[in-house]
Amino acid sequence: MLAVADSDSYLKWASCLLEDLPPGCETDLAVVRTPIAPSPEQIAAAVGGRPAPPLMPARAVRRLAERTRPDAIIVACTGPVVDVLVAEAFAGLWPRPVFVTGLPGISVPATEKAWLFRSGCDLFVVHSEREVAEFGGIAAQLGGGGAVGLARLPFLRPRAVRGGGNRVVFATQAKVPREREDRERILLSLAELAARRPDLDVVVKLRALEDERQTHNERFHYQRLWRELGEPGRVAFEVGSMHDQLAQAAGFVTVSSTAALEAIAQDVPLLVLSDFGVSAEMINLVFEDSGLLGTLDELAGGGFRAADARWCAANYFHPAERNDWAALLGGLVAGGPRVPARSLLDGPEHAAARRRARMRLDVPPTMLRVGYRAKRRMRRYLRALS
Repeated sequence: MLAVADSDSYLKWASCLLEDLPPGCETDLAVVRTPIAPSPEQIAAAVGGRPAPPLMPARAVRRLAERTRPDAIIVACTGPVVDVLVAEAFAGLWPRPVFVTGLPGISVPATEKAWLFRSGCDLFVVHSEREVAEFGGIAAQLGGGGAVGLARLPFLRPRAVRGGGNRVVFATQAKVPREREDRERILLSLAELAARRPDLDVVVKLRALEDERQTHNERFHYQRLWRELGEPGRVAFEVGSMHDQLAQAAGFVTVSSTAALEAIAQDVPLLVLSDFGVSAEMINLVFEDSGLLGTLDELAGGGFRAADARWCAANYFHPAERNDWAALLGGLVAGGPRVPARSLLDGPEHAAARRRARMRLDVPPTMLRVGYRAKRRMRRYLRALS
């Protein structure tokens, strides 16, 4: 199994997913060079104790796949990068590997865009029965793509030692809230909590430092805003492992981060802020009926709570025996000749968008020519199968 990631969040997901494969699987992990590639520090934090994977251009990733001849490739990347890697950079690999993709966190509501970019893959991995149903509906409506598989989010691990935490951890999210004033309100509420509770260490857990890239651009970085506010309180800013932060936590707060699920798994009381709306745009719609939605005033007063058990069962905390992604993958690998997934973006109307994504990946023209020849061979092969 070869896994290829393009950003910090996808790298963390890919690394954890490899760890969940059955014993005996041989694995490789690489980071493809794009404008959002993680820094060495982000790479080390994402893979934990695993050796740091190399950062390489698309052509080098192609050579790695040619050399190792993987049975399957996990394309753990943002949508346009998945499309170009599968359709062009990896075109012509023989025997053709099974292409696996997915989304690294909360994917409610499911979107057509996410499916379109990944419709050239044979297996699409999501992490709740609700997501399987929603993406299954999109697949039935649009066509293309392959199977939709269920996996438990691999970083939802219980806390080894419970109790004794003295931190309140705020997990930032690059995309929301969008407005500067809303982010400043969060920082001021954290400062108020720190003033009221001197026994607590209040920590803003950053996804990246100001000069590091993330999966999504962050227009108003919290640490910069804090300085511009004149540092009005006792709040610390840290990067690194969220698992390590939660091991020391007495409370957790976020607007929409997947780390809220990690907090639930580690029995840390938490709060999901609803002051800025509860909607698909705020990426927090999934938390309706969870019992976790609350306000900045509640944050300032330390009003953390536990998640509703019924909500947990329907969202990300399903029984392990419901997971079927590995079985689906095994069937695809062992099943012999098969009709590969059909990308819905192969038409000429999507050529311009593909060219833009190709430039971000620096896919060379020679690789594209290989891809065109491979597609002709594949068409002949499919005609023979039929």
